[in-house]
Amino acid sequence: MTAAALDGTRRVFAEEVRAVAHLESAALVDAFARVPREHFLGPGPWQIGIPDDQDRKYRATPDDDPRHIYHDVLVALDPSRELNNGMPSALARWIEATAIEPGEAVLHVGCGVGYYTAIMAELVGPTGRVVGYEIEPQLAARARELLAPWPQVTVEARDGGVPDGTFDAVFVNAGATHVVPGWIFAIRPAGRLIVPLTIHAPGQSRSSYGVGAMLRADRRDDGRWPVRLISGLGIYDCASARDPANEAILFAALQSGRGKDIRALVIEPHGPGPDCIAHIPGSCLQR
Repeated sequence: MTAAALDGTRRVFAEEVRAVAHLESAALVDAFARVPREHFLGPGPWQIGIPDDQDRKYRATPDDDPRHIYHDVLVALDPSRELNNGMPSALARWIEATAIEPGEAVLHVGCGVGYYTAIMAELVGPTGRVVGYEIEPQLAARARELLAPWPQVTVEARDGGVPDGTFDAVFVNAGATHVVPGWIFAIRPAGRLIVPLTIHAPGQSRSSYGVGAMLRADRRDDGRWPVRLISGLGIYDCASARDPANEAILFAALQSGRGKDIRALVIEPHGPGPDCIAHIPGSCLQR
């Protein structure tokens, strides 16, 4: 495939993501059209995820034509662990909710091999900064190498619970039971936190994989941060942001059906009250 033809394929892919995710950001669509997904996935053939098939998790592409991965599909990074490069439309919705502007500083917790980190680097531009944290050293090393064409990006092999520095946006790409203090302290005034709060269903076989919702919280000085629910999801755990007691509280709130009423994150100390949907100290979700 010629370079021009591949550029055209990426543009068609970006428009597919726009349509499926209902994107409004032209800058984000353009970023999907520019960043080469195959650069981050390695040589084909690739294993494409089949989310709704109980008997088969993946299908192999017939060859190494990169057009196979320019669709709204999961692509395996490690099929044995069901570790994937995530669904583009889902990540696009979450990144758009992050509302990244040129020149901003963004923290990406759980950056994997860096494909979506590169998308965010395109959004901040050359005057901005993106920091990626990845807890698995091999993935972090791979991301660091692959993200070299984006000098505004740095990748660290570390846990994301206690970030260094402050950021206009913190995008957490691994499931938590609560908002950890480190993320709160890392967000600049008027900054945004995008975080998936997840639970493990009783009897669930994959212990490191939770289900829940992606939320956006906007920093406010009074300690009560407005919250918007972005989407439901299933995602791997953030090891440093899980607490069994908090998970039980979150599970009860979601099971009761009150999760859809969450409108605020309250970080200041207070006792349980009628507005508390999931009363977790320092990370209370309220109506």
